[in-house]
Amino acid sequence: MKSKRIASVDVLRGFTIAAMILVNTPGTWSHIYPPLAHADWHGYTPTDLVFPFFLFIVGISIHFAYKNKIKSGEVYKKIAIRSLKIIGLGLFLGWFLPYIPFFKPFSELRFPGVLQRIGVVFFIVAMLNLNVNWKALLGIGITILIGYWLFMGFVPLNGEAPTFDRAPNNWANYLDLKIFGTHTWQDDYDPEGFLSTFPALVTSIIGVLIGKVLSTYKKSKLSVLTALGIGMLVLGYLWNIWFPINKALWSSSFVLVTAGWATLILGFVHYLMDEKQLKFGSIFKYVGSNAIVIYFMSSFVSKVFGMIQVNETESVHSWLYHTFYTSFISIDKLASMCYALTVVAFYMLLGYILYKRNIFIKV
Repeated sequence: MKSKRIASVDVLRGFTIAAMILVNTPGTWSHIYPPLAHADWHGYTPTDLVFPFFLFIVGISIHFAYKNKIKSGEVYKKIAIRSLKIIGLGLFLGWFLPYIPFFKPFSELRFPGVLQRIGVVFFIVAMLNLNVNWKALLGIGITILIGYWLFMGFVPLNGEAPTFDRAPNNWANYLDLKIFGTHTWQDDYDPEGFLSTFPALVTSIIGVLIGKVLSTYKKSKLSVLTALGIGMLVLGYLWNIWFPINKALWSSSFVLVTAGWATLILGFVHYLMDEKQLKFGSIFKYVGSNAIVIYFMSSFVSKVFGMIQVNETESVHSWLYHTFYTSFISIDKLASMCYALTVVAFYMLLGYILYKRNIFIKV
């Protein structure tokens, strides 16, 4: 029910989904503004904040969804089924072709992916949340971050010193190729690969702990969240000296910096919407209430539009882009961004319609 939802969490979730759609559907990848592109390797851009923000919110949602649940086989079954559904949607998205034979050859299927990581992280963190207290969760998170850094940075690989660079002696890259083979996004690594899933769990664990702050503290939530956010940012930037901020590796410093920004922004939005009862950002709440469904639909339609040909030289996507954008906008990057903004506006409208009709689709 709408009355039981936390507005600020839905708003941040919806904003994150809108941002994911924005950065994933430019008019052309050849012309995008730098903030809408991922960092080449080390460092981060605003775009690199988007996915960790979503996993952070997954953690908050886990806390509120299961804080009063009694452990039972039925609860575990529901968590497992939901996780498998999300993973299945991700695999389907990567495998499906909008024409005969309708599916790629199995050898070309990418196993990891955004939805796959969400499903795995949701399952593991939800199970941990049900079975350990917040102190144990904090300890698990700290252990993973430190252990990941020590393993990545100090354990020799095939007799060579390991590296954080994109190279064969990078443990994350090496294990992705060993485990997934050809089923990766790039020939040498995958940004949602095996080893980097462990620190991604911590992003969601931090979300669970922040959710506990939201439900425990009755007053001064803004000051507490601000202090926690700044603390994580400081620690993350300090750790960056030894373990560079890197989304592809989901480095420990990246976890802390992105969680710090997410906590600060959530604190600000929570103060305005849940404490002051302002309608700030309500449009994003509509998208956030059906986040996974809208993200899946946007990715599916984008893929179909990019693969179905209108003529010998243009897909549906390129035809729409050239017909309605480059014909009227002479600046290539602006035309490309306007296309993406139109796509975002469409899905925000869809989110609004679903919300107003009390349609909340659980995956």
